[in-house]
Formats: sequence, structure tokens, C-alpha cells
Amino acid sequence: MAGQFLPGGTITSPPGFLAGAVWSGISSRPRYNLDLGLLFSEAPCHAVGLFTQNKFKAAPVLISMERLPSGNARTIVVNSGCANAGTGKDGLSDALKVTEAVSKNLGILPEEVLVASTGIIGRRLPVDLLVSGLDNLTLSRDRGHELARAMMTTDTIPKDVAVRASGYTIGGVAKGSGMIHPNLGTMLCFLTTDADIEVNLAPRALKEAVDCSFNMVTVDGDTSSNDMVILLANGLSGKKINLSNFEDFRDNLTKVCTYLARAIARDGEGATRLLSVVVRGAASHQQAKLASKAIASSYLVKAAIHGGDPNWGRILVALGKSDAIFSIDKLNLSLGGIPVFRKGAPLSFDPDVLTMALRSSEVMIEIDLGLGDGQAKGWGCDLSEEYVTINSEYTT
Repeated sequence: MAGQFLPGGTITSPPGFLAGAVWSGISSRPRYNLDLGLLFSEAPCHAVGLFTQNKFKAAPVLISMERLPSGNARTIVVNSGCANAGTGKDGLSDALKVTEAVSKNLGILPEEVLVASTGIIGRRLPVDLLVSGLDNLTLSRDRGHELARAMMTTDTIPKDVAVRASGYTIGGVAKGSGMIHPNLGTMLCFLTTDADIEVNLAPRALKEAVDCSFNMVTVDGDTSSNDMVILLANGLSGKKINLSNFEDFRDNLTKVCTYLARAIARDGEGATRLLSVVVRGAASHQQAKLASKAIASSYLVKAAIHGGDPNWGRILVALGKSDAIFSIDKLNLSLGGIPVFRKGAPLSFDPDVLTMALRSSEVMIEIDLGLGDGQAKGWGCDLSEEYVTINSEYTT
């Protein structure tokens, strides 16, 4: 049964999860005067996760990857302002000290603590500031929104949501604005549920949800050293998730992830428009994904969307350089809801009307390849002058 979004829902909407955040002084310009957050489950959890595929992995990613296979994590500590990446053995030691401080404060094992960081690469983590901040941090169920704000770097809005399904709840928070591309970009996402999901099904549910949500988002074609998506399931609802209701759980988890993925794309650095790329009629689902990603990540397409330029040829060029299989004589293309190309030939349209459609807050590109039943949807954003400004001044 499809779950419903909870008004004001967040990471702590599922029972048993607490959160808190403080400003510790790590970040020199925190947007909400918060730069250190903590998520904690009052009950033991089963934990699964996915991590960046970038070969340059930050210390917190390496530690969390090492601890996650035990499946026993029940808390996540996260900071903004410092990525703790490219910091060698010292960075690993710093991250471990933070997890030890968390375990001491909460009375749990260090191995039950996962760690995440986001911010500037190549700087040592100010451990003393983090430890002091943790001492001043208070956990409660109504502070999930604070955790979402503490994770932000160049994000302009916090990103959190929750869905109430049949007998269980799923909540989530995410951060991400730039260095975003499929296979995880500069993003952190933490998900919680009070469902009691079978151990062997949890990794499958997370992977399938991420594949059609976060792995279908692109802002600028770069992936990061610090990305991760973590799911904590404490089972407090008593709702068993097994093969009989797995698809229902996966679909609701996907609903949460898709909401957060769209929020990341909409909040792309310097973005003024959300770009949605729908591909139908592909030879397979994988072929549809290839087509969608190629179009959403094209700088020329993104620039045209920013300028409201009805230059649909850029879309076909982006598709043509991808590995997606298609025949131009079978392809239909609509831009901003207006058909512009059908089976190998352009269609007449009013360019002024199309330009106005392209200036909407969300622009839809729809392609039917006419080859099969494969379909996929991806998201991106336009490319603005502000993107260059933000990334040329990131460390200053």
C-alpha cells in the first residue's frame, strides 16, 4: 500500500529515533548556526548503506564502510565545514576519536557509531571542537529538522521528509547541492524506519531505491569523496518486512529517496529550474537510464534550459553521444510539454510559447524511443552564472 507523506515529517518521525544539532565552530559560515548533528536509535538497529564510487574516499567513508557489514550501527554523527578527506592516517585517527566521544556520551560501543563529514577537502578535522560540541548536544525526537540543517554546505534549503505506510514509517534527511552525479554525488542521506525488515532484504531494498532516485540525479557531472546513504531499521513497529510485502516497503523507501533526490536537483548550486527527463519506449530499463542521464548531464542542454532557449537539437545530440540504443526514425520528443520532434522530423511550434514553458520552475523533457517497454526518469537542473561564482569562491 502506498504510503502518505507526513506533514513536517523528518528523520525522527519513525518511533525510537532521536536527533540533535549544535554549532561547534567547525564551519566558519553555517547557514543555520549549526554544523554538527547526531542521529540515535533508542533500540538496536539493523544498518545497511551505499557509498561513493569515487576512488578518492574520505576518512569517514572508510570507517563507516568498515563498520557497516556488522549491521549493528545505531547512531550517525555528521559535521559540515570539513570533509576530512585527503588527510591520511591523521584523518582516520581524527574520525575515530569522534566516534569514541559519541560512544562514551551515549553509552554504546564505538563500533555502533557511523561517521559522516562534508565540507572542504584537505583540512584536518578540529576534533576538540567536535568533542566539545557533542558534550553540549541534546537529543530529542523533535530535532530532526535541526539535523537536516546542520548537514548543509552550499545547500540553500534543508531536505527532510517522512512517509507513513501500513504499519511502519520511513523518514529521511539529505544534503546535496553541487558535485552531484549518478553513483552518488556530493550528498549525504540518512534514512530511518521502525519496520522490522529481514536482514537479507534490507540491502536489496536500499539499492533498488537508490538506483532509481539518487543515482538518477546529476547537477554538474562530478562525484565526491564523502558520499553515503545509510538506512537504520530499529523494528520498533513490529511490522515484519519479508518477501510477501517487500515490494511495498521498497516502493515507500523509493518514495522517500525520490523526494530527497528531487530536492537535491532543485537545489543545485546556482540552479533556477528543476530539469526532469522522462524516457519511455527504450529497449530496456537500463537503456532508458543511459538516455536520461546523458540528457540531464549535458552542459549544453542545461545552459539552454537556463536561458529558456528552445534549442531541442541539443537534446538529440546529447542522446546521440550516449550508449543508449535508438533509431531517430522512431523517436518522439517533447520539451516543456510541447511536441517538437516526431519520428525523424521536426514539428512546427510557436517558439515564444515554448520559451515561456522553459521558464517554469520545473522543465520536463520527454522522449519516447519507440523500441520497447523500458522507461526511466532522471533529474538535473539548469546551469547558471551563479554556479561558477559559488565554485570559484568555495574555499574563500
